[in-house]
Amino acid sequence: MSDSTGRVIVIGDVMTDVIVIPEGPLVRGSDRRAQITQRPGGSGANQAVWLGSMGTPVSFVARVGARDKPHLEAYLRGFHVDPVLIADPVKPSGILVVIVDAGGERSFLTDRGANLDLSHSDMPVWLLEETRYVLVSGYSLFAEKPRHAARWMAGEAQSRSIPVAVDAASVGFVEEVGADKFLQWTKGFSTLFANADEAVALAGSADLETQMRVLGPNYGRVVIKLGAGGAAVGDVSGVKLKLPAPAVKVVDTTGAGDAFAAAFVSAELRGVDVETCLRRGIEAGSAAVTKVGGQPD
Repeated sequence: MSDSTGRVIVIGDVMTDVIVIPEGPLVRGSDRRAQITQRPGGSGANQAVWLGSMGTPVSFVARVGARDKPHLEAYLRGFHVDPVLIADPVKPSGILVVIVDAGGERSFLTDRGANLDLSHSDMPVWLLEETRYVLVSGYSLFAEKPRHAARWMAGEAQSRSIPVAVDAASVGFVEEVGADKFLQWTKGFSTLFANADEAVALAGSADLETQMRVLGPNYGRVVIKLGAGGAAVGDVSGVKLKLPAPAVKVVDTTGAGDAFAAAFVSAELRGVDVETCLRRGIEAGSAAVTKVGGQPD
C-alpha cells in the first residue's frame, strides 16, 4: 500500500468520537430522538488514518489510556498507520461528543484525557531519520505538557531540514489562548492549515488577502480551507491560488479539514505542483463531508 514518498510523523490527539445527530433542535429539560454513533477520532488520528489510507507511510504519536492501547494499535494498523501510542497508567483516553445540526455543522464537547500528558520523553526522535514531513495538530499546543513535547519534536525536525506543518484545529481554543501565543508557538513552521474561522481568529480579519499577508510572515505558506467555498494557498505576498469546491450533500463536517490536510501533504510528498495539492485536498475534504465520522471507512 505504501510507496517511496517518505514518512510523515503526525503528532496529535486520539479520541473516541461520540457523534450525535438530533432529529431536530434540542429540547431543554426533555427528550429529542437522535442518531448516536461511536467512532475512533481525534484530529491527529484522523489525519494519520487518512494519510495511511492514501498510501503515505505515516507514524502517529499520541498518549492513550493503558487499557485502550492494544485495540487502538490494531485499529490504526488496519489503515496502514504505524502507531506510536504511549499508555497512560492513570488517565483514560480522550472522549469527544460531537453534536451535528441539520446543516451538518458541528459543536464539540471535549475531554482530552490522557492526551493532556503527552510529554517530551514520548517523542520518537529516532523516526526522524526516515521522515520527510512532520504534521502537528493544533490541539497538541493548547495545553502545557503536549505543547512542550510537540514544539521540541518540531525543533528536532527543523534542525534536520524536515518541514513542519501545523493545523490550527480549533477556533475556540485559538481564541482562548490568544492568536499571538499560537503564532509565537508555531513561528517558522513551513505550513499553516486553517479553516475560515481559525484564519479570522489568527489574522484578525475576514479578508482572505489580508489573512495571507498577516499570517505569511510567520510561515512559509498558508493554506486556508473555505468549506463549500473551496480553499486558498498563499504567503506574505498574498493569495497565490484559490480553487472552488464541488457541490455535495453535507452529512457531517467532522474530519473534513483533516482529510484535506492529509491529501494535500500526501500529494506534496509525491512531488506534484501546489495546484494539484490544493485540488486533491478539496476533493478529499468534500468527500469526507458526505459521510458520518472523521475517518475513512
